[in-house]
Amino acid sequence: MRLPQLPKSLVVIGGGYIAMEFAHVFDALGTAVTIIARSTLLRSLDHDLHDPFNDLAAERFDVRFGRTITGADQTDQGISVRLDDGSAATGEVLLVASGRIPNGELLDLPSGGIETIGAGRIKVDEYGRSTSATGVWALGDVSSPYMLKHVANAEMRAVRHNLLHPENLKRMPHDHIPAATFTHPQIATVGMTESQAREHGHNVTVKVQSYGDVAYGWAMEDTTGICKLIADQDTGKFLGAHYMGPQASTLIQQMITVLAFDIDVRQFAANQYWIHPALPEVTENALLGLTFN
Repeated sequence: MRLPQLPKSLVVIGGGYIAMEFAHVFDALGTAVTIIARSTLLRSLDHDLHDPFNDLAAERFDVRFGRTITGADQTDQGISVRLDDGSAATGEVLLVASGRIPNGELLDLPSGGIETIGAGRIKVDEYGRSTSATGVWALGDVSSPYMLKHVANAEMRAVRHNLLHPENLKRMPHDHIPAATFTHPQIATVGMTESQAREHGHNVTVKVQSYGDVAYGWAMEDTTGICKLIADQDTGKFLGAHYMGPQASTLIQQMITVLAFDIDVRQFAANQYWIHPALPEVTENALLGLTFN
């Protein structure tokens, strides 16, 4: 983001959310983007989002699926990345977005008797306390398995409470963590995928609702946006929400609340108003499409 000028071409190594967000930003600004992915893009997504997202990305970017890198060379034109099939990807700039790791080792933690997991993550208990150094607490990327800003904010609130109320400790808030990928189309998820719900033994009910089937989506002429909701047929317990399309990170908030407060979804749609013709009607219709025993 501190490049002196916008590159005409960019090669991105990685298929995760950071790779997708930067690919989106640079493509939107006019840069030709090539993505090199070892398998597929955003491979942890529920299959009903994963497959169409990969199809849309392949239309927008030059995506080299299932490729590994054998080397890279600096050229007069920029960077040439050699791939395992003998081909190459070239660009003025190379972005390595293959994941993040904590860099806590830069803090010289062993000098303070602070134990780490691997090289850089501070080892803490369920309340955020260092497991090896009395009086040391940690939160955020340096200790959390969830390197997200909203998780760090929630961990801060838990650690603050624990420091002020040592007699009534709160666990670190790691249940039902939502995430969004700010690419195009935007993606937001919370809870289980359909396959995870089935693996956990739930009698699953699923509804995939297209944005274009409600008034706002139709007015936007949207043809790719979807909302997928997953619940237990027998109990009405909500299990997961997956959105791909405009305002996904906003639309999902209501379903985050359902998970957080364990609300029975069998009457959730019918017991409240949904403003017409606002986009949340896509959630309403998805809820009404779930079937229960």
